[in-house]
Amino acid sequence: MSAPTPPPARAFPQRVATVTRNTNETQIVCSIGLDHTPGLDVQVIDVQTGIGFLDHMLHAMAKHGQMSLTLHCKGDLQIDDHHSAEDCALALGEAFKLALGERKGIRRYGTGFAPLDEALSRAVLDISSRPYFCGHLPFTREKIGDLSTEMISHVFESFATAAGVTLHVDCIRGVNNHHM
Repeated sequence: MSAPTPPPARAFPQRVATVTRNTNETQIVCSIGLDHTPGLDVQVIDVQTGIGFLDHMLHAMAKHGQMSLTLHCKGDLQIDDHHSAEDCALALGEAFKLALGERKGIRRYGTGFAPLDEALSRAVLDISSRPYFCGHLPFTREKIGDLSTEMISHVFESFATAAGVTLHVDCIRGVNNHHM
């Protein structure tokens, strides 16, 4: 009986990081692995921010971005969603920046489109070390679940600032705020 064949070695080391963020308003632990390869390793996604729609957005980002993500937040949601949403994005951005490490050998620019039924959104990223966010998100509701729609732009801005990236996110068209 022969020994099982080990999986093929990665061509580069795995890029992972864990960040702990404790403030007067939140306690957060965020771990990210940027290099999930379907069929080669197990993708782990466990997001618990206390804000259901934010969990949904972060889970979708990790799944479709082929990343592993664990993010747990205990925040002052009895006040509102601001501190938890903002601090989760800051922790995620910091973890992304740490996991990315030295930016040599990566594609600096990335573009993605997300068609969700009637809605179409575009995200453009420049891993530039120049933090900036610009977006066009014409929501028509005050909240999606328990997430204030005004916080969605703030989440993107907080992530871009902490990650040191330039990020443009535009909803090109859409009617359903959940899809947008």
